[in-house]
Amino acid sequence: MTDLDPDEYTVEELSDELETIDDEDVLQSVLEAEQAGQDRQTAREAVHKRLEAVESGDGVEGDTETEGEYEETKESVGEEAEGEEVDEVEPDEQADESAEDQAEPDDGLSHPTRDKKHVRGLEDGHYEDMWVFCETQQGELLEVSKEMLGKARELMDQFAEDYEDEERVVAFLMGDDCEGLAEECIAYGADVAVYHDDDRLERFLHKPYTEISAHMARGEGSTESTDWRDYDKPRYVLFPATNNGRDLSAKVQAELDSGLASDCSDLFIEENEVSNPVKTGEPGVKKTFQKVLHMKRPDFSGFEYSTILCLDNPGREFHPQGASVIPGSFEPMEPDHDRDGLVVEHEMELPEEWFRVEITEYDQLEAGVDLTGHEVIVCLGRGIADDPTKGMELGLDLVEAFENAELGITRGIVTSSYEFDGHVEEYSKEVRQIGETGQVVAPDLYIAAGVSGAVQHKVGMDESDTIVSVNTDPSARIRDFSDYFVEGDLFEVLPEITEAVESGEIALEAVADGSGGDDE
Repeated sequence: MTDLDPDEYTVEELSDELETIDDEDVLQSVLEAEQAGQDRQTAREAVHKRLEAVESGDGVEGDTETEGEYEETKESVGEEAEGEEVDEVEPDEQADESAEDQAEPDDGLSHPTRDKKHVRGLEDGHYEDMWVFCETQQGELLEVSKEMLGKARELMDQFAEDYEDEERVVAFLMGDDCEGLAEECIAYGADVAVYHDDDRLERFLHKPYTEISAHMARGEGSTESTDWRDYDKPRYVLFPATNNGRDLSAKVQAELDSGLASDCSDLFIEENEVSNPVKTGEPGVKKTFQKVLHMKRPDFSGFEYSTILCLDNPGREFHPQGASVIPGSFEPMEPDHDRDGLVVEHEMELPEEWFRVEITEYDQLEAGVDLTGHEVIVCLGRGIADDPTKGMELGLDLVEAFENAELGITRGIVTSSYEFDGHVEEYSKEVRQIGETGQVVAPDLYIAAGVSGAVQHKVGMDESDTIVSVNTDPSARIRDFSDYFVEGDLFEVLPEITEAVESGEIALEAVADGSGGDDE
């Protein structure tokens, strides 16, 4: 028998105690005591794991590393544990050192995984602030950057009220000559704006953008560029769900050894109680996590939403809690150019090898059409098939009736063989497509005429404040998520809506209000 009573330990504490036992009989006694007591599956697995290690003659064995995790702490690995990367060292590496010195030069291709490194997760780390990556293009902040700053400002103001603890909104950006844009970030809600200037960063490049972002987040750099903060990593981080933002968010979060919820349309911060033993440490125990960023995103059907949480494991923390945000999901705040804030220039040496790919020649595409940021969107679908040109003209007439409106189309029109006469043909191009493979919009008013309501289209417009649909089919799927449904032919209904908007008198009668046709 053994003096070790497993019932007196949590699974994590028991695992630590087991590492000190090398006697198979003692370990077997612990297993029997666990089975006779709480009989926790995770505890039994820990004992079996230790038994296997002892039986194989490996002696005292540390925790097995799992993909994406590294659980050694500062006490066991030294000062470099906190957020630093360390080279993976194989057991025989030192013995073969002299042989490797004489090996052929590495061409970077023969062994593509040779430079893989383990990232050490923090335990009892210190986290603060909400960071926002502000993407730029042609010397200007993208609209989604302003939207995220506005949402971050709202979240952190509420954070201060709920927790009586003020934390900041930190904008971070990079490019060539972007100090002025950093100052603009302050006007749009940031408390601190950290920027990195380099002529070579004019265009988005994966390697330098990722390395600079991670370097900033860890608080690395000169004293002058980091003395404004005293924490290990940000508490939260937001990226735009643009092409570049999606690439960067995944790479940066991997570098920081944390997770990411992609393509989010809503965010809020509150506590969350969980009973998952992976998060609590043992079955049957509930644990409340504070200050959790709840990241809401549409699922693949487009009809349901999931809320993603990034919670710590026992002895293993996941920060920053990260999300990428769908453009158009939030309203930017009115800029206040007299607003006080701190602008910090980041300092970091950028190796030439990060810029091995050079763009020597490129074609300038025609300017696209940005459907986001408009108060009204009029979207046309296959319902214009009877007379495509006239249908498009009716849609444009309605757009003209509003002060801030734009015309969008469904993929059905983009892929159709409709023939358009005159100037309206330019409005049938893919640049105006709304949906999963097009643009995502969230206007105050969305008018869908002749649109069936396919899942792929719903993903691109479901966040609109008010949805009005016009369709001859009363059972069209779009009716299920419309606020108002007008049963009728768009060729007849659109002119009436246009006239009503121009006159300021709306006299249309809705057949349904989005309830799916219930009598109530």
